Amino acid sequence: MPPTGPQSVDRALAILDAVADAPGPLGAKALARRLECSLSTAYHLLAPLTERGYLLRTPRGYELGPRIPGLHRSLLRHMEPAPRMADRLARLRRSTGAEAYHTAYRGGLITVVDTTAPVTDAAHPFAPGRETRAHATAHGKALLAELPRPLRRRYLAEHGMARLTGATITSAELLEAELSRVRGQGFAVSVGEADPAYTCLAVALPRGRRDENREGDAVHALSVSLPTEEYRRRPGEIRTALARAAADCGGDRPGDPPRPFSDAAGNSARRGCAGPAGVPGWSA
Repeated sequence: MPPTGPQSVDRALAILDAVADAPGPLGAKALARRLECSLSTAYHLLAPLTERGYLLRTPRGYELGPRIPGLHRSLLRHMEPAPRMADRLARLRRSTGAEAYHTAYRGGLITVVDTTAPVTDAAHPFAPGRETRAHATAHGKALLAELPRPLRRRYLAEHGMARLTGATITSAELLEAELSRVRGQGFAVSVGEADPAYTCLAVALPRGRRDENREGDAVHALSVSLPTEEYRRRPGEIRTALARAAADCGGDRPGDPPRPFSDAAGNSARRGCAGPAGVPGWSA
């Protein structure tokens, strides 16, 4: 990413990114090479990062420090659309056998805020952090469908619609049709669009009237992902569990309208809404 501010700030943030992305500790010399700066400059940047707890100096090199978990907890607190979201994700994971996610749109970005996927599962296709594949993921489509058209167009213009698999939607016209279907049925689905082996389902969480159509407000979604072959064996069970989890989140926000896609039993309340072709158990 090209520098966008004072060089010292960009370099300090680049150090954090490098240490976070590394498989193990990084020494000052390695960091200086990555930043293409002198060793003295690297030490000059490392000192305040270490002093403030963002990095930890060990005999093997620099690692992320004790301040980092606190930042993540603060993010979860700031982004939490309902109390105890981590517990809700864990319950959704137990009821579906699929990894569960909380994602959000805020300030022009889509973020995977939290997930039940183990941090050691490097092969998993959806990890916490910035999401750049919104057009190809169920959680991305659920969030985009909730945005006013100008914000949606701006997001897609800034992030693009890269082809990730043979199933990825890369046409703005086709994506708009897909998002219209998502709004009608209350669900988004992605079958092999972001990763050829995975299916994900998502639903946007309800918002009160005061939140609608304001650029600064966050939009939240719950989603699950699992191998497509496993999903095809029990689509109804997974869809019902996701519907109940989303309704439970909405119940903690007074004044929010109920979602149209399910009744208390998780059955579709909008009959006749056809889902994507070839996805069993989608239509009511």
